[in-house]
Amino acid sequence: MLARRLWRRMPMNRIAGKPTNSLFVDTDGWVEPLLRSSPHYPLMVAYSQQTQTMQRPLVTTNYVINEVVALLNARPNGPSRPELLQFVNGILGLPQLTLIHIDIDLARAAWRLLEQRPDKAWSLVDAASFVVMSQQSITEAFTGDHHFLQAGFIRVPHRPSV
Repeated sequence: MLARRLWRRMPMNRIAGKPTNSLFVDTDGWVEPLLRSSPHYPLMVAYSQQTQTMQRPLVTTNYVINEVVALLNARPNGPSRPELLQFVNGILGLPQLTLIHIDIDLARAAWRLLEQRPDKAWSLVDAASFVVMSQQSITEAFTGDHHFLQAGFIRVPHRPSV
């Protein structure tokens, strides 16, 4: 039973460590099209729409979803509670989305990564995302967060580094 659940969570396009077509979606990738708070808002919205049109396989984590909820709850002019729930349910209902649950092993690996890189101001959510991306052979992240560049991943949509 556990193996069947794990299998369903694994992207079907992963082949022996080769990069996949999957796109990792970070917190910024989910909320920026909603919040319209950065100068890159038009780029983020256009890329989001392009990704939806192409039905590109998406990957995110429960840590990212937790961060989305916390971020939107903390905004004074953020969505109402029903709007927030509808927004997150919409994310979770995307047929092309694979939601990776950060279990104890992934959490430990993320913590080890933070310990190995004391020179970086990465969050635990960032580190867990990097571990998942590495394990899933995902090279691109839909985000505005420059930490993904620091970790050696490709940030999309492309724009100058911060």
